[in-house]
Amino acid sequence: MDGLRKGLTKAREKEGFFGRLKALFLGKKEIDPNLVDRIEEVLLSSDVGVKTTQLLLEDIRAGLARNELSDNDKVWDALRQRAAGILEIGGGGLALDARPTVVMVVGVNGVGKTTTIGKLATKLKAEGKTVVLAAGDTFRAAAVQQLEIWGKRVGCEVVSGKDGANPGAVIFDAIQRAKEINADVVLADTAGRLHTKTNLMEELTKVSRTMGKALQGAPHETLLVLDATNGQNAMSQAALFREALPLTGLVLTKLDGTAKGGIVLGICAEHGIPVRYIGIGERADDLRDFAPDEFVEALLGQGDDTTDAAA
Repeated sequence: MDGLRKGLTKAREKEGFFGRLKALFLGKKEIDPNLVDRIEEVLLSSDVGVKTTQLLLEDIRAGLARNELSDNDKVWDALRQRAAGILEIGGGGLALDARPTVVMVVGVNGVGKTTTIGKLATKLKAEGKTVVLAAGDTFRAAAVQQLEIWGKRVGCEVVSGKDGANPGAVIFDAIQRAKEINADVVLADTAGRLHTKTNLMEELTKVSRTMGKALQGAPHETLLVLDATNGQNAMSQAALFREALPLTGLVLTKLDGTAKGGIVLGICAEHGIPVRYIGIGERADDLRDFAPDEFVEALLGQGDDTTDAAA
């Protein structure tokens, strides 16, 4: 929990999402008649989104109207409970029900997709799982090289093709290899941008179908990686990918680099896709299984932030 609180420090600072919310309550014994409007202003300017803001404020407005929220502490608790409820749409981590479990990882270039795959491989290997990495972003040589470096570092087999090779074919081969060695998981990297006129979403849909030909039921998980610092742009990306693919989970990277930690709430409420992992730092172990209650406590809890500075 301490590590998570530290990772979300920017969101809790004076200018951050949490800090600005907290300032509305600190040192005030009586409820400000304009409190709901001020909370709404903070939420909307923190990339939480209109729909999510309305969801968060529904209970508070109703509670105030019924005189059930008689002080600021009760309003704050109601806000936290509502936030936790929005995030409770699925557990963190992966359900490794198939062998191999094929995980398709998608996202635009620059969000930390390949790095996330490397960190996830590190995590799974530490849990005793055998992992095969599929270098399916064949349009970007640097992505293939990066994945091969991660493979050597973690001790995972990497299946790759020549530059510009058919990404579906590379991932097909990776799944076959995983079956041969009885691996637990295949983590498949995919393109985030194409150098051709082919539509990216069409390409990813085709790759997904190819996975199903290699192994019935694959991909078992389709994870969308989003950069939390991108705010509303990340929300738009989620909408585009969700239209094209049956997303089963999200990975939100770079949460330690943004003051707008409320983006997690926004994406869950808008799209109904569970967050599987969050990234709160550069180290491999800074990719964490997402636990809604822990996240809300770290973001909206009443802990003493001075301890974070000293940690």
